[in-house]
Amino acid sequence: MPSSEDLLVGQYAPLVRRQALILIGKLPASVELDDLMQAGMIGLLDAIRRYQEQPDAQFETYAVTRIRGAMLDELRAQDWLPRSVRSKARSIEDAVHALSQRLLRPATESEIAEEMGLGLTEYQTLLEEARGVQILMYEDLARRREGIDDGLPIDGEAHAEGGTPLDWLVHEGLRKALIEAIRHLPEREQLLLSLQFEQDLNQKEIAAVMDVTEGRISQLRSQAIARIRAWLAHHSWEHTPGDDASFSKLI
Repeated sequence: MPSSEDLLVGQYAPLVRRQALILIGKLPASVELDDLMQAGMIGLLDAIRRYQEQPDAQFETYAVTRIRGAMLDELRAQDWLPRSVRSKARSIEDAVHALSQRLLRPATESEIAEEMGLGLTEYQTLLEEARGVQILMYEDLARRREGIDDGLPIDGEAHAEGGTPLDWLVHEGLRKALIEAIRHLPEREQLLLSLQFEQDLNQKEIAAVMDVTEGRISQLRSQAIARIRAWLAHHSWEHTPGDDASFSKLI
């Protein structure tokens, strides 16, 4: 007779597949769906073994967090994003930050392109090439440290205090920082993220609502994420690792 653990794995396996399909759409073609699902199943099993019932943290919410975290860990381990792509994404973020400091408002695409010494078409092509960096990972939310040029490092001090990447991601302080970063986006990019994450529309549906091509949606999303990453990289927030009750508040 199957154990209760086996029954739960079978019951929630479709949840793993759904999360893998959501994630795979934001990744290069070289990433295999089966690899994500295998990592996600490990995350699901971890969730089943760790979960303690709480009125403000339902199991599915907790499981999704663990599943996503396991998939992102797998991507990190594979070093799936080429250094050249990270470099391109960083160059966009640096230009966005420099312009926001000078202009005290969100820069337009043309202004960002000019700041980078590119034509508008070249800049939009660069946004497409940086598509894989649309995923926000904990390492990318940690504070910058000089001498690191291939992605943001994990903050060793936070780990020494007993925190984990998951602890930081779900903490209310970081949630507020993300909300503030999104609030600083141009209205069009705020609308795009709202349609994707609040209304749960796919790229084709978002393109129809905004009356642009799917390729244009991809460019705008890359630009929005670059703005968010740039904002978070240059602002700090208070953090208290270990607040498991914040699982249900994760954006």
